[in-house]
Amino acid sequence: MPAPVLCQSCGAGRAALRRPKTGQALCRACFVAAFEAEVHGTIVAARLFQPGETVAVGASGGKDSTVLAHLLHLLNERHGYGLRLLLLSVDEGIAGYRDDSLEAVRRNRGRLGLPLHVVSYQELYGWSMDRIVRHVGPKNNCTFCGVFRRQALDRGAALLGADKIATGHNADDVAETVLMNFLRGDVGRLRRCADILTGGEGALPRCKPLKHAYEKEIVLYAYFQGLDYFSTECIYSPNAYRGHARTLLKDLEAVRPSAVADLVHSGERLAVREDVRMPTQGTCQRCGYLSSQLLCKACVLLEGLNRGLPRLGIGKPSRMQKALTDAEEPEAGFQEGSQQSGKAVRTIDF
Repeated sequence: MPAPVLCQSCGAGRAALRRPKTGQALCRACFVAAFEAEVHGTIVAARLFQPGETVAVGASGGKDSTVLAHLLHLLNERHGYGLRLLLLSVDEGIAGYRDDSLEAVRRNRGRLGLPLHVVSYQELYGWSMDRIVRHVGPKNNCTFCGVFRRQALDRGAALLGADKIATGHNADDVAETVLMNFLRGDVGRLRRCADILTGGEGALPRCKPLKHAYEKEIVLYAYFQGLDYFSTECIYSPNAYRGHARTLLKDLEAVRPSAVADLVHSGERLAVREDVRMPTQGTCQRCGYLSSQLLCKACVLLEGLNRGLPRLGIGKPSRMQKALTDAEEPEAGFQEGSQQSGKAVRTIDF
């Protein structure tokens, strides 16, 4: 019978795992210590926080946001960051999914002793994701949800007086996003998607303290720490484009274990030629939210829903943007039959 593998860090305990990130065999205690030290190192090296800041932690109830909230609470006390932490959740209105995940968030609120604020699509936009899906169909759901969720987080954080938003995006998420934007030829997003800190110039800063943490190691950390999180996948996500990028990334990782870190590094080092035209950041004429177009994506999508034209804002900006800003009726070629919403148009006041 082979001898047990000893921890390569302490040399005393029996190894409980081989780290996916480094291949190092570690015992449970040494892995937890190493993982916490690496996240702290990321926070310090990138200067993500300043003493006295109020940080809204995006809390979905999933593994990433649960580990993030636990770590920020732990490291804030251990290293004296001097932060005021809040939990901020978005209720998209997905029956049988988000309501269950929010219960996990509420249980963690009690465990961590942090205040929790929930904003909902229904309150902000007058639509739930379930209702949107009934109008849009099985495709493009994530376009609506991603745009609305991003703005909902910003609006919720602004209501709470937060100085910064911390999200649970991990190394795998960043690598997937780099891959997606490269495949779509989206140079504007590709240039900034690997940044650990974004925002500024009128936008609430966002940071990714788990940017260099592998998804597998986040799961292991949550398991070893006995964290309570919701693990069911969104019922609408199987149709998302990101799922294809995730599958491709996993295939690449099986052949080359460093593929995740390599893609993150590539995203960080990307250089765009000076003659490439980049989007100019402005503000939405309707709601005041940041936008590179006359109307932000959320306003265009919401207008389409309220007019009974849910595919109005899908795809790249078109002449429909001008039609909306000029308060003109959409051209007949863009109509989806004669269906109209019949309800008062809801606008976003940011």
